[in-house]
Amino acid sequence: MPRVTLTDRFVAGAKPADGDRQTYYFDAKTPGLALRISESGHRGWTFQFSPPGGGSRVRTTLGSYPAMPLASARAKAEQARHELQDGIDPRASLKPNGAGAAAMTLAQLVGRYVADPDKAELRSIGEIERRLRVNALPLIGHIRLDQLTKRDVKDVTDKILRREARTQAWHVHKDLHAVLAWGVRNDFLGANPIAGIGAPGGFTAGERHLNDDEIRKLWAVLPTALAKSKACQRIIQLAVITGQRLGEISGMNRHDELNLKHKLWVIPGARTKNKHSHVVPLSDMAVEVIEAAIADAGKGPFVFPNEEGTGPLASARVTRAIARAHETNRERPLSRFGIAPWSCHDLRRTTLTGLAQIGVVPHIIGCIANHRSVTKTGVTFAHYVQHSYESEKRAALELWADRLSGIIAGAKVVPLRGKR
Repeated sequence: MPRVTLTDRFVAGAKPADGDRQTYYFDAKTPGLALRISESGHRGWTFQFSPPGGGSRVRTTLGSYPAMPLASARAKAEQARHELQDGIDPRASLKPNGAGAAAMTLAQLVGRYVADPDKAELRSIGEIERRLRVNALPLIGHIRLDQLTKRDVKDVTDKILRREARTQAWHVHKDLHAVLAWGVRNDFLGANPIAGIGAPGGFTAGERHLNDDEIRKLWAVLPTALAKSKACQRIIQLAVITGQRLGEISGMNRHDELNLKHKLWVIPGARTKNKHSHVVPLSDMAVEVIEAAIADAGKGPFVFPNEEGTGPLASARVTRAIARAHETNRERPLSRFGIAPWSCHDLRRTTLTGLAQIGVVPHIIGCIANHRSVTKTGVTFAHYVQHSYESEKRAALELWADRLSGIIAGAKVVPLRGKR
């Protein structure tokens, strides 16, 4: 963390370090005082110290800049240092008096979070707000941020787990963690009270992918697990075949995005996570699923229309259908899918892992995933290599479709080694 002698000019013009979600500039003049700058540009003051009696160092919020200028922040930090010297924990005296950020309730913080312009662009923000308002806020929404504890959050997820809704409990925990972490970055509270709590429901985020046996079981059980929605079945199938996101698949436009004659799907930048258009070569397996969906969709432009016929099927409806199918009970301990719980993103991870297992090089996997952090990293790829890798992507996805067909049919598939 940088240490500098803070000045009014420096504070007004300082920027976060490249790649950091938030940067702390510690004041060389006043020990413990730091200027915190979030990636959105918000500036706030914090004071870091070791509490009386020992223990890990803690950080508390003093206020926001420019509402609190540098001189006032230094005065508050000096006051806190004097209290520490007298054996007093300064956090009590540093709390805002009634109307400050710490006096905000969790419900108010959730309202700020969903109204944040950056968050409003998330396709999932409506589903996040719904989950929290149904599951969390009736129980703990009234609690002030400075009084919120790990036990409060665990009460919420424990109640969901008693309904045997493990997937829902995991999502609610993840949503609360994201809201509170955002609150810390924006100086609404000094620390995330649930940092370090393991996710409930037996999930390990970021590692789950389906093995061959699970893929085969999932494929076979889709018609019964999601019997009410042929569209959801096909969207899941396309997620495994193509490695693309569920939201991108559910919004597929047959007129503007698909060229089935040349077996191409072009996702416009307005519909991708990174805002860059993305070309997805389609295997025969993918085309077969898409053509079946178009036959059922009617004359509208969307491959997966909503029930009203006014637009595409919302990805939130797909995730809700999957979440309902994931519910467990004594007769069905592994849910309707008959395998260990998985998330929508795990399907994408399954495909990309499968591509790696059959020898597809990482750079091509990055191109298929539309991960520009891989495909446009460094000066060479960002500015000089303008090749689209379309033929390489097509070869990889066709190879994966062949393997997937073998997995579904129950054939023993031996991973290729050293293929380039």
